[in-house]
Amino acid sequence: MNKGLEIYAFVIMSNHVHLLIRSDKGTLSDTIGEMKSFTAKKILKAIETESESRKEWMLDLFEFSAKQHKRNENFQFWTHENHAELIYSDKFLFQKLDYIHQNPVRAGIVEKAEDYLYSSARDFAGMPCMLNIVLTMMLTEKMPLMRTVR
Repeated sequence: MNKGLEIYAFVIMSNHVHLLIRSDKGTLSDTIGEMKSFTAKKILKAIETESESRKEWMLDLFEFSAKQHKRNENFQFWTHENHAELIYSDKFLFQKLDYIHQNPVRAGIVEKAEDYLYSSARDFAGMPCMLNIVLTMMLTEKMPLMRTVR
């Protein structure tokens, strides 16, 4: 089912994710909540059912995190907060794109952003990318209510 989440840029790091997104249906916070719920269920199911050497350690960690918040029953994969920023100008948009794509470079994982497999920098460089992103003329007037989320 299409929930209206449009992904313009992303990077998946070992302990956090950066997204440049917008929702074309409903509010962005509702769409993010649905995305977090869906992905948490899928990831937890994969950890529980597939061969994973760190299975017990990860599930214990997610269970401990859940006990810290009354919102969760068993496991907490995502934090409850988002660090969303409204994209208010083209200059700010390109600063955020660079910040997102340079994350693995700054972390010393790769020398060039497009070499990191879990980043839309690959798509921007014309290389295969693991997620479908919206490649469009990136101007803020064309993408109202776009936000970066960490």
